[in-house]
Amino acid sequence: MKSVLIKNANIVNEGEIIKGDVLVQDGKIAEIAHSISMKSGETKIIDADGCYLLPGMIDDQVHFREPGLTHKATIETESKAAVAGGITSFIEMPNTVPQATTIELLEEKFDIAAKTSWANYSFMFGGTNDNLDEILKVDPQKVAGLKLFLGSSTGNMLVDDPKTIEEIFSKTKLLISAHCEDEATIKENLEKYKAEYGEDIPMECHPKIRSEEACYISSSRAIKLAEKTGARLHVFHVSTEKETHLFSNKKPLSQKKITAEVCIHHLWFTDEDYKAKGTKIKWNPAVKTQKDRDGLLKALLDDRIDVIASDHAPHTLEEKNNKYLNAPSGGPLVQHALVALLEMYHKGKISLEKIVEKTAHNPAILFQIKERGYIREGYKADLVLVDINSPWTVKKENILYKCEWSPFEGTIFKSRVTHTLVNGVVVYENSKFPNKSNPERLTFNR
Repeated sequence: MKSVLIKNANIVNEGEIIKGDVLVQDGKIAEIAHSISMKSGETKIIDADGCYLLPGMIDDQVHFREPGLTHKATIETESKAAVAGGITSFIEMPNTVPQATTIELLEEKFDIAAKTSWANYSFMFGGTNDNLDEILKVDPQKVAGLKLFLGSSTGNMLVDDPKTIEEIFSKTKLLISAHCEDEATIKENLEKYKAEYGEDIPMECHPKIRSEEACYISSSRAIKLAEKTGARLHVFHVSTEKETHLFSNKKPLSQKKITAEVCIHHLWFTDEDYKAKGTKIKWNPAVKTQKDRDGLLKALLDDRIDVIASDHAPHTLEEKNNKYLNAPSGGPLVQHALVALLEMYHKGKISLEKIVEKTAHNPAILFQIKERGYIREGYKADLVLVDINSPWTVKKENILYKCEWSPFEGTIFKSRVTHTLVNGVVVYENSKFPNKSNPERLTFNR
């Protein structure tokens, strides 16, 4: 494997930015120093002067749709878009076809990723109302965790039997990641808007149907159950200011038993954007108000919210162009997640150090991922180089998702990813993919 020497980078790592060089050998970070001289042998030199070197993003929530829904996306297409966006590791969700609710079906997904992925990978095992025996067979050292849909979403893996939920919380040793929306509240709201609008419900009603109260009821109930049973709970895609008060910053992340995630779209869009964007920004949970967006950012910055993810969930444009009731929820995001965060940095909303903490360090701590998430000697060389002053516009022709659209189309981003290294291999360089990736299955210190 060719060595790589990154020269003159602004290295963003562990709460500080230092100017220096990084030497990569045999897939790992061999040396970090103020200045490293050329090594003998075959070494690729990257002059990073003026650019920022970050640990690769670890995205703890993506939907890559394989197997079964490959007309929308595949592990290969979406992981390729991910590395172009600075994501070097992902954790993928179980609501595929078939659903990953047995060990055998889960391992089939690992086999696909081993052959086709561009980024390091792991998968969530899916919980249902009747697969507790299978859940208890999952090895926590080999699998990222358990996903429970406590509110229905794409693929309808709703777990709604209270006795089953409590039993899962009581017995599993896996980290439980939960989609929290209260189904009864959503159904009641939906019937109200159907009575008013029939089949033509305006898109702007989405956050009123999948409401603040629906989110809060479900999140608070899950947290109470975790406190009662001692389960390790991670609440996915928190979308309301009200929910942020359920989480604490009184302990360091490594000691927390209850943690939270926020997604790019809930930090970027508000309900004011539905008029222009329509179903392209239909997500579950819904994008809500300016107050919610501001509250989420505040909780992220004061460490009540622990990680940032994409919840990348592509659908075809044909599917998304349906009316409200038939348009699926979710949108593609991995290629534009990091540059969207860097845009927030340019607007003075978040520091580079905090972006790195929430997208790389903290996912590694939260999931106890081995040797990733930091720029440290001896760690895997998952690295991203960004030029923060190189504007570009999101257009159809530079979108890499299989679905070929983005909610960011027409957006001008000031920053761009110039290089991505996965396990020491330069897989993305100035809009090209010069080398095939050599991704690895994520392993966990548990």
